Amino acid sequence: MFELATADGQTVSAYRAEPAGEPRGALIVVQEDADLTPHTRKMADLFAAKGYLTIATSLFGAGDPADGAAPAGRTADAVKQLGAERAYAALVAAIGSAAPAGKVAVLGYGWGGYLAYLAANAVPGIACVVCYYGDGIVDEFGAKRRVPTLVHFAGNDAAVPDDKIVQFRASRPDVSAFSYPGVGHGFDGDDDSHYDAAAAETALERSLFWISQFVEGQPPVALKNAGAYAQAKVEKKKKKAASDDLGPPAD
Repeated sequence: MFELATADGQTVSAYRAEPAGEPRGALIVVQEDADLTPHTRKMADLFAAKGYLTIATSLFGAGDPADGAAPAGRTADAVKQLGAERAYAALVAAIGSAAPAGKVAVLGYGWGGYLAYLAANAVPGIACVVCYYGDGIVDEFGAKRRVPTLVHFAGNDAAVPDDKIVQFRASRPDVSAFSYPGVGHGFDGDDDSHYDAAAAETALERSLFWISQFVEGQPPVALKNAGAYAQAKVEKKKKKAASDDLGPPAD
């Protein structure tokens, strides 16, 4: 663990996981519970193994809030109790610490996912966000997303009814949202009673692809015969010889 100093005088504890080689970029992981769980640290190590410098924040440390107690409730209530501005200041500090590694993504679980969703439109320096089952997200029908946003919903989350997920997806076409049928809140955590290995693996694959797109960028896809098709558009009047490559055979 190490300490992050924020611009407004906070001190925030964080866990840092370094990749083995040159970083492909950076990732900030925002906790789900009152402190960093073994699962949060495990995921930070996993993302580091994938090549990203990863910092997992512990926003509810000593004196955070003043009595040192964990916030009551989930997601939206927790963010309100901590104070969004205080949480943003901690994220800014974490992003500043990680920025030398390249572009920075923010990924959060539970209330951390809700905070990541809010931070995408409020905190500078974020390349993209990934949000896991933050139940406050479905009530956010505000401004268009400023950065690419991926949301994983639990299909059997008592706090997020299916009709709200449907309504959210219809109103936010600028968000890439997935719902995992039959799984509960916390399905990604292997220390959670709702853990579902298949859903967790699928969500992880989608998250890694999302992060790779917007943190490091994917190389352009070379389509077979792309040059031939481009040539054909320019030279419409040129009769093709019998040997011209017309592309792959039809199925």
